[in-house]
Amino acid sequence: MELHQVIRKILLTEKSNLDREAANKYHFEVDRRANKVEIGQAVEKLFKVKVTEVRVIHVLGKKKRMGRVMGKKSDWKKAIVTLAEGSRIEVAEGV
Repeated sequence: MELHQVIRKILLTEKSNLDREAANKYHFEVDRRANKVEIGQAVEKLFKVKVTEVRVIHVLGKKKRMGRVMGKKSDWKKAIVTLAEGSRIEVAEGV
């Protein structure tokens, strides 16, 4: 799997901003087939940082009603990546 397929986007929420400032943790939406090793390698190569830990969460899609029809949003996978001290991802800074 290619690096750009593993990491889909950086998640910028209140909780992710607090984690980034307090513990140098970054949140990403990743491909559902990717494992921890692939996620860590992709972050290291794409952003040129040192990864110390990767945690993975499977997020279930919510059920949504559209009139009489019940639908469901897609399930997705979230990764919380801890970087070594002194490492920063410049794309997520200042947002």
